Order: sequence, then C-alpha cells, then structure tokens
Amino acid sequence: MTLEIIDDWFGSSAIDFVDAWDLQRDLHARRVADEVGDTALFLEHPPVYTAGRRTEPFERPFDGTPVVDVDRGGKITFHGPGQLVGYPITKLPSHVLVVDFVRRVEEAMIRAAADLGVTTGRVPGRSGVWLGATSTRAERKVGAVGIRVARGVTMHGFSLNADVDLSFYDRFVPCGIADAGVTSLSAELGRDVTVPEAAAAIAPHLSELLEWHPYTPGPDLAEQAETGPSVPVLGLTR
Repeated sequence: MTLEIIDDWFGSSAIDFVDAWDLQRDLHARRVADEVGDTALFLEHPPVYTAGRRTEPFERPFDGTPVVDVDRGGKITFHGPGQLVGYPITKLPSHVLVVDFVRRVEEAMIRAAADLGVTTGRVPGRSGVWLGATSTRAERKVGAVGIRVARGVTMHGFSLNADVDLSFYDRFVPCGIADAGVTSLSAELGRDVTVPEAAAAIAPHLSELLEWHPYTPGPDLAEQAETGPSVPVLGLTR
C-alpha cells in the first residue's frame, strides 16, 4: 500500500503541537478502522518541548519553559521552526516488530541525509540518527525517533534537524543524553537546508521502507569508523 504524505504545515503554516496531536489521534482511529490508508504528516511546529514517558525531572528545561507530556516512548525533545517533523500513521504487518519500524524510520533519515551530503548512522544503545565523534567534537544527534503503537497502528514519529536554532537544546538534556551534542544538516554542510528540502529528500525513502520489503541497513557509526568511508546503500534487497 502506498504511503500518503501530507505536508501542509511548513513555515508560516506551522501547526501547534497539540493541534497536530489531535489530528494524529483522529487519523490513528480511522487507520485502525481501515477507513484510510497509511498516512504520514510532514510539518513544522512552533517552539515546544515534549516529554515522553521515560523523562526524568532533571531532564526538563531549567528556564521554566512549558513542556507537553505525551504518550510516546522516549524522553524529552524539542520541536520548532527549521525542524522537519514526521508522524507516520501506519498499520504494522503481523511480521513487523516495533523495533523494525523504528530502524526503518532511522534508515529513511540516514539515506536522506546522505542524499543531502551528510554521512550519518546509528549508535548502538541510542535511538535516532547520529554523526560520529571526531578528535574535537563529541557524537552529535541530527535525527530523533519517538513512537507509540496502539492497536497495531503507529503514532508520533521522527524529527530531522534541517536549519533549526540549536540554542533551544541548551535549555534541557536532549533525549536524556548528557554526553553528546545536537546538530543540524545546515550546521554540518555550512549552507541552509530548508525543511521542504529535507522533506523532499526523506519522502521517497520513507515510502519505500514502509512498504515492508527486506532491506539492507547502513552500517553503525562504529562500523564506519573501523572500515573507513563507504558509499551509502540506497537500494532494497528484495
């Protein structure tokens, strides 16, 4: 089944997080009832912090910034202008485990970043998409994943930093990880990568990966460091 992507909420049309959450819940109920097919919402939010179920008190913003407590897994994160947020509302096939769905979403971001010129990968034990450490910089996260699965259908999803203001991440402990940094595609490339550009890059990969065919994932960052530079694998293994 083809994934329908709706991307009506960029720039000045950015949608409030709570309004988007209501829209997700409506689409989720309709997908459970098979009234609609698999759908992904691509959007931007006005600045907001959202806390997953595992968020600790000390990880919240220390400046009094309001936080929305949500029903997804994971910890606290930030959403705001310059960040592509994607909410796939998809029915998981019986053979697909939740962790496989998460890895497919990560893979879509990894492939999109590669198309834009940024080499990223996974870090064992940490969700999301990362750039490797160097002699002067710690590992840094460019894409996050936080989902909920109810009645076999997914909610929430991913965020990919295109040209987000990174100072927002100085106010809290992003995703509960204090020993690593946060970055954006624009910061890594030294040019502006817009949210629509990031959306156009990830859309075909997410659609392909959520057709649920077998695929060959890119190597973890540790494997990349051991083997040296490699060409990202863009095709699926059928």
